[in-house]
Amino acid sequence: MNEKEINRYWKKIINTMNDGLMLVGRDGAILMVNKAFEQLTGYRADEIVGRSCTVLDCDACERVIKKDGDQWQCALFEPGQKDIKRCRCVITKKDGTLLPALKNASVLRDDHGHPLGTVENLADLSELDRLDQEVDQLSRQLDQSGGFHGILGNSAIMRKTFEVIQKAALSDAPVIIYGESGTGKELVARAIHRLGRRKEGPYVQLNCAALNEALLESELFGHVKGAFTGAYRHRRGRFEAANGGDIFLDEIGDVPMSIQVKLLRVLEAKQVERVGDHKPFSVDVRIITATNKNLEDLIARKQFREDFFFRINVFPIFLPPLRNRSEDIPLLVNSFIARLQAATGKEITGLTSVAMERFMEYYWPGNVRELKSALEFAFVVAEDGLIDLDQLPPNIATAGGMHKYLKQSISDSLAHNGYRQTHSSLSLPPQNTEKNALIDALQQTQGNQTQAARILGVNRVTVWNRMKKYGIDVKKILST
Repeated sequence: MNEKEINRYWKKIINTMNDGLMLVGRDGAILMVNKAFEQLTGYRADEIVGRSCTVLDCDACERVIKKDGDQWQCALFEPGQKDIKRCRCVITKKDGTLLPALKNASVLRDDHGHPLGTVENLADLSELDRLDQEVDQLSRQLDQSGGFHGILGNSAIMRKTFEVIQKAALSDAPVIIYGESGTGKELVARAIHRLGRRKEGPYVQLNCAALNEALLESELFGHVKGAFTGAYRHRRGRFEAANGGDIFLDEIGDVPMSIQVKLLRVLEAKQVERVGDHKPFSVDVRIITATNKNLEDLIARKQFREDFFFRINVFPIFLPPLRNRSEDIPLLVNSFIARLQAATGKEITGLTSVAMERFMEYYWPGNVRELKSALEFAFVVAEDGLIDLDQLPPNIATAGGMHKYLKQSISDSLAHNGYRQTHSSLSLPPQNTEKNALIDALQQTQGNQTQAARILGVNRVTVWNRMKKYGIDVKKILST
């Protein structure tokens, strides 16, 4: 093939490329694009040729103002700049969504070295971003295999819970998971995704209690370059990343009221607006939420929007605390010990009858998470054989059985009547139970808030907030 034939077929040649290609003039006008560019951006050639390349709003582009006026030119044309620039960037597609891409821009010059324009190719990185996130999520789930999609339990109440999870998965309606800390809400959310119609789509999760209001808004909805100090790049939000799949928002009860308003808008209009932008775009996402709080109580105290509650409370799932399904404890113990054996190589075979009896009567305020932590502690202390009472965490080894107020909270009707009751009557402990559990933990640890948090299966900040909420004075409770 000679040069003449190459020139004849060059359009066909560039249209065989998988990467998007565009030719941009010195004035910034787009002169030509290939088929892959059209597929990546959503713009047809006849829609975008002749328009400024700024329509893509690339967050890696740099422009300078010409000295002779207010016109701008690409910084690539400035003296001293390299003719080839390779960078990772984010561009805005025709539908308003963001496309993470790897961009190669090369300056075209005439025989005298004067710049004529640039040729740029774009490689789609969205699938790579999705796989990176999936690997990160799966790495946190490696030790949670087995059972019903990682959820262990064979009691009647758990079998009923599994049935409800399967039914929820088949619907596209919003799901909310109620349960105390450590009951497995994250595992349930993931099971719903795996069993649902969107299982081939992305699964994105976010702990809403881990971020302040400004960061939470940016994480959820994304932001554009320059939206606030430090916003040096466009950023896709979690909703945009979850498009076509499911998004799991944990600790929804901790979301500020201002964010609740925006989430309500997303649920009703199925549109998202990035921070610093005023161009909403459509998203197709099923929302799954979770909380260990009584949302109806928060509504009564004007700390949670009632209209938002009705939108997310379409399909409620209630996870029982471990003390309400104590018959599952031996199964959990055996499963966790098997995993710890494989991880440590220790020949620890189980619990002594005394230690198992303590496990059965202990009230487990931190639920399954606390039970797992107790066995991890025992594997550090013990060498082989059976784990005895003195090899358990002190708060469990010295516990005098299940407290009266927690015994009273166990309701047989939960297993019999299941989810026909209201969530306030069966899913979450009353405030006095939460307060008493905190007082008991602080008494066991002699006021050490970090150790109390470990017992309760929450973080230290939560312990501090609850102490403030209930007006708990450590000195007073330790003197009683």
